Amino acid sequence: MANEAGSSSSNLPPCIIEEEGEEQLFGAEAGWVEALTYCDHLASLSSDLAHIPTPDTACSECQNPKENWLCLCCKNILCSRFVNKHMLQHYQQSTHCLALSYSDLSVWCFSCDAYLDAQVIQELRPVYEVAYILKFGEAPPFRSC
Repeated sequence: MANEAGSSSSNLPPCIIEEEGEEQLFGAEAGWVEALTYCDHLASLSSDLAHIPTPDTACSECQNPKENWLCLCCKNILCSRFVNKHMLQHYQQSTHCLALSYSDLSVWCFSCDAYLDAQVIQELRPVYEVAYILKFGEAPPFRSC
């Protein structure tokens, strides 16, 4: 859970750039975290992620309106570790390990202890797109690299 909140200022992951025969992670010096492009826990996703609560939905436990996460297994909305840690407690009690942050639309796997690339992982792309539309009122831009 220690990495859950390390959100970047952008919801786009860094790009890999090859320079003189070696790969460099563009943006790594800015504190970006490389998201996984695969996760063993995707089978636990809810079968209906086309219909999700809106990003302004309060935490179902404490009613906090900010820093909330959507459980991608049961669609419950719970607050982050920076508020009252209800999403972490939900994971510990239910083992629902996949969550989408409504703050920056990042996806976290508690079991892998890592961010997942929701634009690359086909199973996550639809819920990412729906969340983006709900948050910004338009379809997400396509990644250029």
